[in-house]
Amino acid sequence: MEEGRKLQRITRTSKDPVRLRRAIVVLMSGQGQAVPDITSLMQVSADYVRDVIHAFNERGFAALDPKWRGGRSRTIGEAIRERIRLIARASPADWGITAFSTWSLAKLRDHLLDRGTVAAISRETLRRILRAGGVSWQSTTTWKASTDPDFVIRMQRILDLYDHPPEGGRVICVDEFGPLNLMPRKGKAWRPAGSPRRLRATYNRHHGVMHMLAALDLTTGKIHYRIRRRKRHAEFLDLLKTLRARWPDQRLHLVMDNFSPHRHPDVREWAAENDTELVFLPTYSSWLNWIEAEFAALRYFALNGTDHLTHAEQNAAIASFIRWRNAQAQPKTRFATDSPIRTWTHYPANAA
Repeated sequence: MEEGRKLQRITRTSKDPVRLRRAIVVLMSGQGQAVPDITSLMQVSADYVRDVIHAFNERGFAALDPKWRGGRSRTIGEAIRERIRLIARASPADWGITAFSTWSLAKLRDHLLDRGTVAAISRETLRRILRAGGVSWQSTTTWKASTDPDFVIRMQRILDLYDHPPEGGRVICVDEFGPLNLMPRKGKAWRPAGSPRRLRATYNRHHGVMHMLAALDLTTGKIHYRIRRRKRHAEFLDLLKTLRARWPDQRLHLVMDNFSPHRHPDVREWAAENDTELVFLPTYSSWLNWIEAEFAALRYFALNGTDHLTHAEQNAAIASFIRWRNAQAQPKTRFATDSPIRTWTHYPANAA
């Protein structure tokens, strides 16, 4: 009786299909079921049923546990596997192949067979070898090197402002976001499998575009912004005057890129007269501007997956997101503390 109750518990709770199947066979046999009846119900062979029953009689419940074998030994050694990964990471042109510029698994397999690197290999085995070695299928990225001869000096000045905001001063990152088109934007959402959300593919610009001028206050982590039809120096200067009015007794340190309205004589003159320092990024170094990360979040959470038909509707969505974000905001600290840029003494030739 005790064995029967234990077998019933196994049939109700076991997550191992082999252990579950064997327990059911033994339980049915203990209930007086004949071997043909068990084979018909379980869709297994008579020999399998008899082997399970005999093993249980000899070894008890230990006979229910599967004994997995290690499987067939590897036919492709580690040295060959590493060579396969090396070939995969190289361009086909490096091997004298000019018909295509990148490998597919099928093309890489054919190349390995033609060169005699392996005698036989399937695409699935090839995929597993690459994956085990940390080689994955990735999109190519671009790198635009800075031509600024004072790159390191200017970068270190900005990092110092981020790390040690001056007493009695306020560090603010400013930039433009846009253009804000009225268009369907691809995005991601949780949906039933195989049923993606559909957006229209065609659109027009009858309503033109708008631009967002924004400022990230590192002291509070909040974003202050405005949306305008143009992004000339006049609109930019209006934003700066708003920031000046918000913190009238503090020196402003404005981190910005080299966009021409930022360097306009009127902007420079106003900054000199209003206790404001314009801290320009090195050329082609927008990634040093902390507000860029905030723009990425804005694009992902407020715009991607939307299809606004009017600027009022789209502007309201942006405003709603920024209100939510500012309510959660924390002071901005620890900018890229583990990044290699912290140890640069010169600008690298590439980003590898």
